[in-house]
Amino acid sequence: MDLEAIKQAMREDEMNRDYTQHGIDPLFAVNPQARLVIVGQAPGKKAQDSQLYWNDLSGDRLRQWMGIDRETFYNSPYIAQMPMDFYFPGKGKSGDLPPRKGFAQKWHPMLLDLMPEVETILLIGAYSQKYYLGDTRQKNLTETVKHYQDYLQRYLPLVHPSPLNVGWLKKNPWFEAEVIPELQGLVSRLIP
Repeated sequence: MDLEAIKQAMREDEMNRDYTQHGIDPLFAVNPQARLVIVGQAPGKKAQDSQLYWNDLSGDRLRQWMGIDRETFYNSPYIAQMPMDFYFPGKGKSGDLPPRKGFAQKWHPMLLDLMPEVETILLIGAYSQKYYLGDTRQKNLTETVKHYQDYLQRYLPLVHPSPLNVGWLKKNPWFEAEVIPELQGLVSRLIP
């Protein structure tokens, strides 16, 4: 199945019917040349409304961590965006709702098949780490990210770049001292 056929299948899928009826397209980006895939939670409301993934303060911080500008982030054929859900799941009591169960399992394998050059997948947050790392995860997100070297070269687990995680970043200075340079080294090698 090619990319357009997959997109059409997503739009027609029962689980996405409500979004399609409201004229909302799935928000992701794949390219056969992609070497780096970014797997986050799900688009936020602002991203879905603008149809531009990571179009918020979290995206600004992610680009800073990666050491690239907006132009490269959005236009490089070597970067793919494939969140755990391609639609905004709604608001909960303490932030956005989690990605819908079964979404990544259904669509990610098909999309990864279209990207044979992928070397590294950034796993941003607990949902992507649980799905991709399974039983190899550590006891919590902090420990998983701290043991990032165990998952390289295929995966690099990261904390979410949300402004809400400022406290976590202050408590874990090793992240910016060790993990961010590793991330930037990967990006500079994979994104010409």
